[in-house]
Amino acid sequence: MNLTLPTDFSIYAQWAGILTLVCLGLTIIAAIARWGIRFRLVGITGFMTVLTIGLFGLSLGLSPRSFVEGSVRYQLIYDNGADQVVVAVPNTVNPTEVEATLRQVAADFYSPGRIGLNNQMTIRVRTIIHPETGLSKPVYLGEVNRSLRQRNDENMTIAVFNQEFKQLL
Repeated sequence: MNLTLPTDFSIYAQWAGILTLVCLGLTIIAAIARWGIRFRLVGITGFMTVLTIGLFGLSLGLSPRSFVEGSVRYQLIYDNGADQVVVAVPNTVNPTEVEATLRQVAADFYSPGRIGLNNQMTIRVRTIIHPETGLSKPVYLGEVNRSLRQRNDENMTIAVFNQEFKQLL
């Protein structure tokens, strides 16, 4: 038997809300009729209210992750929590992988809670090269500027610094 459950918490929050209202109605009827289980129903209704609020909060915070074809694994280097992010990629990437990775990072690090002075978020991709023994040099391979306000920003600008790839050889 293959059972698949929806991962959208808003569905669970809706059903929990309906069940909470049913419990509330039953509790009101039990209080008016002076049933012996009325105090248990108050507890059940309170628990269902807390459960519904929790599911509603989860439905606001969790969003499905997108995957951009051709992107490479990256490591977060810097994130000020507002409008600047820097990630690192392996020094074996090519320009098309950098562009795909910039799109992936732009999708991954969008959050409605980020703030910025100009409502723009700048994401940079870099790698490390070692031109000499004991010397490490960061090389910035590209950047993307996207809106802090729109999840799917159609006007984001992606710049891949092709001249920097010469240093990776």
